[in-house]
Amino acid sequence: MQVRINTDNHIEGSIRMENYFDSVIQDKLKRFEDRITNLEIHLADENSGEKKGADDKRCSIEAHINGIKPLAVTNHADTVEKAILGAANKMKSLLEHTLSKLQTH
Repeated sequence: MQVRINTDNHIEGSIRMENYFDSVIQDKLKRFEDRITNLEIHLADENSGEKKGADDKRCSIEAHINGIKPLAVTNHADTVEKAILGAANKMKSLLEHTLSKLQTH
């Protein structure tokens, strides 16, 4: 499973941060790694980094899976870390639901 992390101009994308977020995502979605070909993660600060606000950090995850259309989730939080964790949890739930439906058909 290939993980690609993209950040906007207001979120610093250091190697250390990318490695940490990659490990969080890999850990949460490990059980689906044989089905997911790649993950696109987009991080953004919706207030342009100049203003502070509740839930202004956004994480969107798009999972590409063989045989079905890509699945996507978005989560907002007050920190980038919480936004990624929330999006990873949402993606895990979406994958569980979608793949269990496919198995019953």
